[in-house]
Amino acid sequence: MNTGIILVLAGGLVLTAGDIFMKEWVSKNNTWFFVIGLIIYVIALIFLSFSFKYKNIAIASIIFVIFNVATLLLVSYVFFHEGLSPLQIVGMVLGICSIIFLEL
Repeated sequence: MNTGIILVLAGGLVLTAGDIFMKEWVSKNNTWFFVIGLIIYVIALIFLSFSFKYKNIAIASIIFVIFNVATLLLVSYVFFHEGLSPLQIVGMVLGICSIIFLEL
């Protein structure tokens, strides 16, 4: 696996962590969750920015977003007990397949 894809996937995971903090901010109305979420978003964008040295900007951005959405679907199901529709499951599988195809 090359450096660019590692940076993009790490950025997608960090972005997911930021989304989790934002969800907690909405649920608990605690300003600290909002501030921490924003800081984590910036860190995720730093990963994405550095990935542009190794990957085409469009490809890196697409992988970043698709990986974030796929991990968010899993996190929302496991930690927040939000249901997944069959269409969401198919979308997640197609998104992961598209990342694989973009990297071939």
